Amino acid sequence: MIETKGLTRWFGARCAVADLTLRVQKGQMIGLLGRNGAGKTTVLRLLAGVLAPDAGTVRIDGHDLAHAPSLARRRLGYLPEGAPLYGRVTVQALLLYLARLRGLRRARLARRYEETVLALDIESVLGQPVASLTRGQRCRVGIAQAILHDPPVLLLDEPGDGLDPGEQASVRALLRSLSRDRAIVVATQRLDDMVPQCTRLGLLSRGRLVLDDTPGGLRARSRYRGAVSFSAVAAGPARAALGLLPEVDTIEVDPGSGRVTVLSKPGRELLPKVQALLANYGVQPSELTLEPGRLEDVFNNLTETDALEGEA
Repeated sequence: MIETKGLTRWFGARCAVADLTLRVQKGQMIGLLGRNGAGKTTVLRLLAGVLAPDAGTVRIDGHDLAHAPSLARRRLGYLPEGAPLYGRVTVQALLLYLARLRGLRRARLARRYEETVLALDIESVLGQPVASLTRGQRCRVGIAQAILHDPPVLLLDEPGDGLDPGEQASVRALLRSLSRDRAIVVATQRLDDMVPQCTRLGLLSRGRLVLDDTPGGLRARSRYRGAVSFSAVAAGPARAALGLLPEVDTIEVDPGSGRVTVLSKPGRELLPKVQALLANYGVQPSELTLEPGRLEDVFNNLTETDALEGEA
């Protein structure tokens, strides 16, 4: 439903997006991850037709964005970063105006308006000015305007930005339901934000897609894959003994919580040895976890150059 080949965009001497090739099918939601300046927003603007590429092609549901822009744009919904909406009008007036602008008329307009309002759970704010909404409500209205015309493709730029944990959970659940019959691209730099419901994760660094994999595939690349973490009282002697096990590479201790993480050498299994040693020392951990790998570890390793450039 979304297909790009060799997509490239320059801003002066800086290449914001470099040779991006990407495919997103119906039922898939890909999270575009990257630090500030990695190219996430530029990619979404290129996909939405807001920016023209310097090279490469974009196809939306089979329509070439350069050769059939009207047909391609009718097949997508777009929520820019910050959900920029007309603040003085009411939510109802805004949605009806945008519905007509997108060509919805009479029975179809009434049906899609009602379906969208119910799906986004925004009945209670229809009479309020957009400027009076909370961040969570504004995000829901922003998504509502993007799906009014029932597009098969959704492009969402930082939809969870500034939301509290409850609002984030609500938006995540909403996106899961929307992704069942759509292709969705979500741009975010927060791993705890929109990532949990994504079927794929694409990691951008300096405009290049350096990794495209499932969340499980990315975790498998982490050095914490197979590590054992635990919390326990008076575990100092046991911790020192753990460091002598031949399977152990390093041991990390969280300075705040005191939680211990034991990292394994490549190809070595730690869990049974750690459990046995703790039992021998009479240590009863309040929590013990075999780690699947940490996304933030992979993210930090692959975007380290971006972080250093941002600090310069």
